[in-house]
Amino acid sequence: MKRRLIIDAHLDLAMNAMEWNRDLTRPLAEIRDREMHMKDKPDRGKGTVCLPELRKGRIGLVVATQLSRFTPPGSSLQGWHSPQQAWANTQAQLAWYREMEALGEMIQITDSARLDAHLALWEDLTIADEQKPVGYILSLEGADSLVDPSYIHRAYAYGVRAIGLSHFGPGRYAPGTKATGPLTSLGVTLLKEMRGLNIILDVTHLTDEGFQQALDIYDGPVWASHHNVRKIVPTQRQLTDEQIKQLITRGAVVGGMLDCWAMDLRFIDTVSDPWQLNIRLENLVDHWDHICQLAGNSLHVAIGSDLDGIFGTEQAPWDMNTIADLQKYEAILVNRGYTQTDIDNIFHNNWLRFLRKAWS
Repeated sequence: MKRRLIIDAHLDLAMNAMEWNRDLTRPLAEIRDREMHMKDKPDRGKGTVCLPELRKGRIGLVVATQLSRFTPPGSSLQGWHSPQQAWANTQAQLAWYREMEALGEMIQITDSARLDAHLALWEDLTIADEQKPVGYILSLEGADSLVDPSYIHRAYAYGVRAIGLSHFGPGRYAPGTKATGPLTSLGVTLLKEMRGLNIILDVTHLTDEGFQQALDIYDGPVWASHHNVRKIVPTQRQLTDEQIKQLITRGAVVGGMLDCWAMDLRFIDTVSDPWQLNIRLENLVDHWDHICQLAGNSLHVAIGSDLDGIFGTEQAPWDMNTIADLQKYEAILVNRGYTQTDIDNIFHNNWLRFLRKAWS
């Protein structure tokens, strides 16, 4: 039986290529071997994502990020010391995506026509999956690198189709995870510029105050690319029931993420072990179930794994070795009582429906 196509709505591919110095065109075993003796990052030798593994898992379309934070004086977070440096770093990441396109490894998707053509390619049984390019929709995670709001027009011109205003800590456009407060004046202005371009607003990482303010201001397409449920993991990083209901009303889709601390409250970064806590792929289904119960259907949940988003197997479900194991969700969901239609919705149809409406 042919496996289902999977869409993953959040992968930091260029960050891994440029800052982790991973050649994502190579087999995963080779990437891990090359990092075996490196100690600069806690996930060295434990990565889960590369282009061959995406193809192996039939993950034929991803939302891939540019990510470059500005760090103000006094902040302990890693980042660039000026917006111009942050912008330049995003352009290096863009250059990597362009090199992947030149090799035929990836192809950028920016509108409905390109989307449909790419889907037709991945449904073509005469071509092996290993020979197909991975499609990517470009997203800017955290808007810090936009030197001023007018830069969004430059970003749109080279293909950015979704933007999250914030990431972690303080932000030039909005505070993010582990911070508090509303959008900045730059953030309010940026939302107006985004609306003129019909860019998707990603509410992931916003503070509670920023989330509500953004939804009140922005009447364009909205999604939550990689978010779980606060009722299960009660931290500010996750969505409250009221936030989920607002997103459902807006026709949004929520991508479930596979970072253990977002799946199970017991997990502590760099301390806990997923195997000892028995954190499995199935844990994410609890979060999907909760959203489906609030919605009354399976139309608002999907995959936004965030795999290799500054973590690897040390902070991912113990029964997942590579991103290709996302295919295991078919059996897991069947065992949990999900129908074949539900599984198609979660694997790809919900993101496709959202994109077609946003780009119509």
